[in-house]
Amino acid sequence: MGNTLPMSSPSPWVSRFAPLVAPGGAVLDVAAGGGRHTRLFLERGHTVTAVDRSLDPGALAGAQTIVADLEDGSPWPLEGRQFAGIVVTNYLWRPLFPAILASLAPGGVLIYETFAHGNAAYGSPRNPDFLLNRGELLDHCRSLTVVAFEDGDTGQAVVQRICAVNGPGPFQISP
Repeated sequence: MGNTLPMSSPSPWVSRFAPLVAPGGAVLDVAAGGGRHTRLFLERGHTVTAVDRSLDPGALAGAQTIVADLEDGSPWPLEGRQFAGIVVTNYLWRPLFPAILASLAPGGVLIYETFAHGNAAYGSPRNPDFLLNRGELLDHCRSLTVVAFEDGDTGQAVVQRICAVNGPGPFQISP
């Protein structure tokens, strides 16, 4: 998939909401790729589990790495585990939404950002199977308390972004 930022830089969306994850709480980085968000949360003092079909454990020292193809129909590799924070960026596999949400601990924070319909104008992905429909991320997160949501054209990509908590607020968010 095309990225709007260099892979080594954390997403500003993820960085903005990372402070909402309980200090020291376990974080799951889904489809972790090069590990930019794994490293962000490790630097913030969290224990991090990174899952992807191809990971370099040496590049993610300090994190638990799980090599798994999340799209091949195998069982969710984190069944029964819950996390204080879950981050997903530039990745969409709709059948995973129930497992991701079940892995979010009470009070846990979901930070999700990926491409939406209209992104073909900027590059990949172009396949509609990997692009969210208008408001779809909100629909998937209706059981959570939404802290922030965006759906639109950034001038670099068409994305949907959400930060949501498994439980009630209140929250303090720095601009």
